[in-house]
Amino acid sequence: MRANVVGMSRHLKSAVGAAADEAARRQVEATVAQVIADVRSDGDAAVRRYSERFDRWSPESFRLSQDEIERIVAGVPEQTIDDIKAVQARVRRFAQHQRDSLTDFEVETEPGVHLGQRSIPVEAAGAYVPGGRYPLVASAHMTVVTAKVAGVEHVRACTPPIRGEVPAATVAALHLAGADEIHLLGGTQAVAAMALGTESIGKVDLLAGPGNAYVAEAKRQLFGEVGIDLFAGPTEILVIADDVADPFTVAVDLLSQAEHGPDSPAVLVTTSEALGREVMRLVAEILVEMPTADMAAPAWRDHGEVVVADDLDEAWRIADAYASEHVQVLTREPRQALERMRNYGALFLGERTCVSYGDKVIGTNHTLPTRGAARHTGGLWVGKYLKTVTYQEVTDPAASAELGTLCGRAARVELFEGHARSGDLRAHLYGGAPLPWAPTREARS
Repeated sequence: MRANVVGMSRHLKSAVGAAADEAARRQVEATVAQVIADVRSDGDAAVRRYSERFDRWSPESFRLSQDEIERIVAGVPEQTIDDIKAVQARVRRFAQHQRDSLTDFEVETEPGVHLGQRSIPVEAAGAYVPGGRYPLVASAHMTVVTAKVAGVEHVRACTPPIRGEVPAATVAALHLAGADEIHLLGGTQAVAAMALGTESIGKVDLLAGPGNAYVAEAKRQLFGEVGIDLFAGPTEILVIADDVADPFTVAVDLLSQAEHGPDSPAVLVTTSEALGREVMRLVAEILVEMPTADMAAPAWRDHGEVVVADDLDEAWRIADAYASEHVQVLTREPRQALERMRNYGALFLGERTCVSYGDKVIGTNHTLPTRGAARHTGGLWVGKYLKTVTYQEVTDPAASAELGTLCGRAARVELFEGHARSGDLRAHLYGGAPLPWAPTREARS
C-alpha cells in the first residue's frame, strides 16, 4: 500500500504493482459466500464436499482423536518439541503479563452508588492455523496459548493437511498449547464450520488466526455472527534507518518479510540516500540465491519501496503515514520511536532485534493489523478473547431517588417517556416524589 507521503521526501524505488484485480476479488467473494451458504444449510456434508474439492482430503473424521494426536506428537523430533515448548513459554509469559494488567474493579462513585467492571473470557474460541506452502506453526502459539491465558474454556483448532499429509509439527504445537479439539480441516469450510457450527464441529464465539485471501474473506463475511480478531492482509514490513544502519542487515530483514508472498510490501524509509541505494543493490544480490525468491522477488519488484527523508522527524511522519504491520527501527536512538510514532502493529527496536523474532520466537503476538488498520487497532492479544462488561448497584435510597429525578428529566429531553417513568418510580419509592401519570395504588394492586 502506497502511503500518502508529504514533505520533501523522494522515492528511490516505488511500488509498481497494479491495484488489486477487481475481478479476482469478486471471484473470492462469490466463492466464499457460496461455501458459507452451503455449510449453513448442509453442515458436515458441505464441509466434506469442499474439503475434497479444495484439499483432496476426506478422512473418516476431520477431528483427531486423543490417540491420533499422541501418535503424531510422538513422531515429531525431540528438538522440535523442545523448541515449541520454549517458544510457547515465552508467549505464555507475555500473555500472562497482559492478562495481569487487566484488573476487575468496583468503585463507589458517590454514596450508595456502586459501579464495577469485569473482564470475562469468551466461552469458546476458534483457532485457524494456515498450512499450504508455509505451515505457520507459530500461529498455534499465538492463537491457542493466548486464548488459554485469557481463560477461554474451550478452544477448537483447525489446520489444513499439507499435500495430503498431516502437518505433524503444527498438530504438536496445537496440542502443547492446550487446544481442546484439533481438526485437520482448512480454508473457508473450516472457518464457516467453526463460525456457524455443524453436526460435528461446535460453534465458537470468536475466530482468530491468519489465512489466505479466502480465509480473510470468510472472516469478513461472518463477522457479526461471530467475533474475529482482526481483518488481515499480506504481511508488511517498514524499516526506518539512518546513516549508522548496516545496509546488509536492512536488506536481509526486508526480504525476511517479502518472502511471505508476492504481494507483501517491504518499505525502507531512510535519511541516507547512499544507504538506500546500497540496500537496493544488496537486495538484488541476495535474491539471486535466496530459496524463497519466487515469493520475495516479485514482492520486492512490485511492492518494494525506498523513500529518502530529509531527517528523522520526517521519517517518523512518513512511517506513521504507512501505518505498517511491522516497523523495524535501525537508528542511533531506536527508542525515540516509542515517543515519535503512533501507527504501527509492532515495533522492533535496534539491530539486535528483528521482525522474525516477533514472528517466531520472542513471545509477543504476531497476528497484527495490515493495510493501514494500525491507525485504529492493535493486534491479537489476551484482551481480544475477553469481554469487558460493567455492572451497577444502588444501595442507598436517597441516591436512587436523586438518580430517578435526574433520569426523568434527562429521558424526557430525548422523548423517552418509558425511561423517564422508570426514574420517576424510584424517585417516588425512595424520595416520596409524586407520580401524576400513575394509576392509584388500588388500581395497580
